[in-house]
Amino acid sequence: LNATTMKEAMATAHQLDLRQAITASLLISLSMVFVAACGSDSAGASLPIPTSEQEVVSLGGTSNDTPSSTSLDVTPALVEDTADALPRIGEVGSLAQGIHGISGWINTEPFTLESLRGQVVLVDFWTYTCVNCIRTIPYLKDWHEKYADLGLIIVGVHSPEFQFEEVRENVEAAVEKFEIGWPVLQDNDFETWLAFNNQFWPTKYLMDKDGVIQYVHFGEGAYDETELAIRQLLQETGASLDGIAANPDPGPVGDEMAISGGIVTGQTQELFAGLFLNIYSPTSFIIQVELYTNPPDSQILFEDPGNHQNNTLYLHGMWSNGSESAKHARVTENLEDYVALKYYGTSVNVVLGIESEPYKVYLTVDDDPIPLVDRGADVQEDEDGATFILVDIDRMYRLTESPEYGGHEMKLSSNSDEFAVFSFTFGSYESGP
Repeated sequence: LNATTMKEAMATAHQLDLRQAITASLLISLSMVFVAACGSDSAGASLPIPTSEQEVVSLGGTSNDTPSSTSLDVTPALVEDTADALPRIGEVGSLAQGIHGISGWINTEPFTLESLRGQVVLVDFWTYTCVNCIRTIPYLKDWHEKYADLGLIIVGVHSPEFQFEEVRENVEAAVEKFEIGWPVLQDNDFETWLAFNNQFWPTKYLMDKDGVIQYVHFGEGAYDETELAIRQLLQETGASLDGIAANPDPGPVGDEMAISGGIVTGQTQELFAGLFLNIYSPTSFIIQVELYTNPPDSQILFEDPGNHQNNTLYLHGMWSNGSESAKHARVTENLEDYVALKYYGTSVNVVLGIESEPYKVYLTVDDDPIPLVDRGADVQEDEDGATFILVDIDRMYRLTESPEYGGHEMKLSSNSDEFAVFSFTFGSYESGP
C-alpha cells in the first residue's frame, strides 16, 4: 500500500467494477488513517533544496536529507520508503526515464527527452483543476519568459485528476485561460507519471544538460530556491545570466491559524463529493449514510442534518452518488436542493462539471450573498443582489477570496439537473485562490 499513489488507484478504478474499486479504496483510506495516527507525514520527505545560488551545485543526496517546504494543500499520495543509498527513479541523481504514453501534444510537436539533451529541462506535473498547480503557474510563466531563450525548456505533463480532464478541448481551454506558452503533454494513462515515480500534484523535476535529475520539489512554495537551481544548471551549459535578476520571492505564506487551529478551526482540507474519491480521502467526508448504502449512481433524497463541522460536506435534496461527483438529480424551481459546508480559510474553490447547457449556481456565505470584498474571480451578482457563478465548462471556479482568515457557512444551490460537484479546495493566503 505504501507504494500506491492516488492516481494509480483512480486509474485502476476506471477498469474495475465500481464496487470492487470502492472496497479497494476503502482499504487504502483506512491504511492512510493508520499511518497518520502513527505520526508519519503522508507527503513524505522531499529532496534537498539549495539555500543560495552557490549551493545549487551540491544537489545530490537521498530523501533522508533536509526536506523542502511544502504547502498545506499539496495533493497527498502514499510514498515509498526511500532508504536505499543509490538514487531511485525520479530522485536526484537518477537519469530521467523519458516521456511515455502521451495522448495529446499541445503547443508542440511530439518529442523525446533525449532530443532535449544539452538544455535544461523542467518537467512540471500538473492538472488544470488543481488549485496548488494553478498557484504555481505565475512563477512558471516568469521562468519561461526569462530563461527560455537561454536554454530552459519547461514541459508541462498534464496528468488528470478527473475523467473530464482527459478531454483535449478542456485542457486546451485551460492552456489558453492561463496563457501557458510551453509544451503541455496529456498523460491520460499516467505512463509518464509512473515513469518518473511521481506522487504529487504539482511536482517539478529539473534536469541538467545530460538528462540527470538535479532538483525535485513537491507542492507549492520554494520558488526562489527553484529558480536558483534553474540558474545554476543554465550556467553549466554556458548560458550568460547577465542582467537577469532572480526573483527572491519564495511564495506566499498562509495564515498561522491554518495550522494552529487543528482539525476544528484549521484550514479545511480538500473535500471530494464523488463516492470513490470521498471514500479514498481520510480527511473528506459526506456524513449521510445514504451515500454509501445505496448502489452507485442512485437517486437519493438527502436531508441536511445541520450542526455542520469542519472538513465535511452536506447534501440536501435529490442527488445522484456518482463515482467522481455528486450530481443534482432533478430540476427544481426555488433552489431548494443544495450542498453545504462549514469551512475555515481565506479562499474557497469548487470543481464543477457540465454536460450540455450552461447553468447558474447560487452562493451564500453565512446565509447572505458573498460580500464584494470577499468575492472570488468567478462570482457575479444578479439584479436582485444574489451572488452566483455561471458554469459553462468543466473546471475549477473561484468562489471566495477574503483578506481575513475565518470560519463561515457556505451553500451552493442550482435548479439545474446538470449541477455536478466534484471537489472543494481552500486557501489561507492574503490573496488569490
